[in-house]
Amino acid sequence: MDQLLFNQQYPHILSTLIFLPLAGAMLLLFVRNESFARYWALGVTIVTAIISIPLLSAFDSGTSKFQFVEKVTWIKSLNIDYVIGIDGISILLIMLTTLIMPLCVLASWTYIKTRVQAFMVCLMIMETAMLGVFCALDFVLFYVLWEAMLIPMYMLIGIWGGPRKIYASVKFFLYTLAGSVMLLVAIIWLYINNGYSFFIPDMMWQNYSSTAQIFLFLAFFLAFAIKVPMFPFHTWLPAAHVEAPTAGSVILASVLLKMGTYGFLRFAIPITPEATMLLAEPILWLSIAGIMYGGFTALAQNDMKKLIAYSSVGHMGFVTLGIFVLNTRGVEGAILQMINHGITTGALFLCIGMIYERTHSRELSDAMGLGKYMPIYATFLAFFSLSSFGFPGTNSFVGELLIIAGTFEHSTVLALACIPGAVLAAAYMLRMLQKIIWGDTNNPDQSKMVDLNVREIVTLAPFLFFVFWIGLGAQPFLDIIHVSVENLLNNYHGFTNQAVAITELIIH
Repeated sequence: MDQLLFNQQYPHILSTLIFLPLAGAMLLLFVRNESFARYWALGVTIVTAIISIPLLSAFDSGTSKFQFVEKVTWIKSLNIDYVIGIDGISILLIMLTTLIMPLCVLASWTYIKTRVQAFMVCLMIMETAMLGVFCALDFVLFYVLWEAMLIPMYMLIGIWGGPRKIYASVKFFLYTLAGSVMLLVAIIWLYINNGYSFFIPDMMWQNYSSTAQIFLFLAFFLAFAIKVPMFPFHTWLPAAHVEAPTAGSVILASVLLKMGTYGFLRFAIPITPEATMLLAEPILWLSIAGIMYGGFTALAQNDMKKLIAYSSVGHMGFVTLGIFVLNTRGVEGAILQMINHGITTGALFLCIGMIYERTHSRELSDAMGLGKYMPIYATFLAFFSLSSFGFPGTNSFVGELLIIAGTFEHSTVLALACIPGAVLAAAYMLRMLQKIIWGDTNNPDQSKMVDLNVREIVTLAPFLFFVFWIGLGAQPFLDIIHVSVENLLNNYHGFTNQAVAITELIIH
């Protein structure tokens, strides 16, 4: 309990943040007016975003302890508590989630024309589950919310998705559920071996046997690698992205994928440090494989949504690369890149959705030459495309630079192996950008295309703001995460160095 800080100024801010969207969703069930449903969902998500602002202003970046902690007994007989709190690793992900959700509502304003009330209910339930996952400090609470995310996302794809929506939604559900089963087994083992407690901080940095750690790590790895998704567990992602409505694709790219990498940082490293040390190297090479595979596959796509979906496989490969080099630059770069990817790729999916609303096609050949008639749109798309491949001055440049620097610290060979991935990102993004803005000699007739309206500009503007804020002034974001990352890595290196010393002593 000495790892927890209870904030007297905002004693229940996290619970308010988590359950306000759920309360909004429950109230909306009793209203049948579609216009009211849109405004209600927008209002609830904006209020949630406003409530999250004091988290940043009152957050103490000088400590690695969990802050804004709330603890209530939940199921006493099983020693299950409702415990929530945040640290430097989770706070930016919470802020990203609260920023994204009102923009997803705006993006769905005219895109969703049927069952609008149910769609908005799904969005708000999703927000509650996502925020809860990043705040949970009890493993049962974490697992319940982790699983709860599957249902509304399954519905978003299966009801409002494209022609192959049933296939995509079922594949998404089965893949993620398969990984979650192994996660549940690991949780139960930890519960039994930690005095029948589900309290997550008490499970960290314990002297579990090497064999137990390896099995626990493999269970964690399967659950989190599918969620990222890492190569070769990625096959559900393109189908889910292509068939999902625009808001669903944004939530998937911006928030859901980060839950896998968050799981590695929150659970795999501190609970199984020895296994992490033993298995980090093959995971690093899997990350390189994902970067290259995502890049080459994206380069071959004519479906714009597939292109961005496969680019996510490559970008998230950089994130896992940064995590498992296990040094400060790499891990800080990975966390920052989680935020950057959420901003940039979320914005790109919004841009593709705006084209789809006008052309009813996701094919690159049908969007060629739009820049002449949609200059505002072309400007937004250009900046987000530059950000996607890490152009200097944009947010992704800072994250990728830190990751590559951290990788050089770990291994020059690995660092050189990931460089072609950055070149591939420039190739497929510039190819898409060139075709959409200028096209070629046989462009389709785009003269009837209307440029972005005020609602669409308002939806994209916050993303562009953060592209440049992080790109030109990333230090405040790095300051927030630095102490928590340093504490994580100091504990990891202290624990693994001790384990290595004991092993050498036994051998000699």
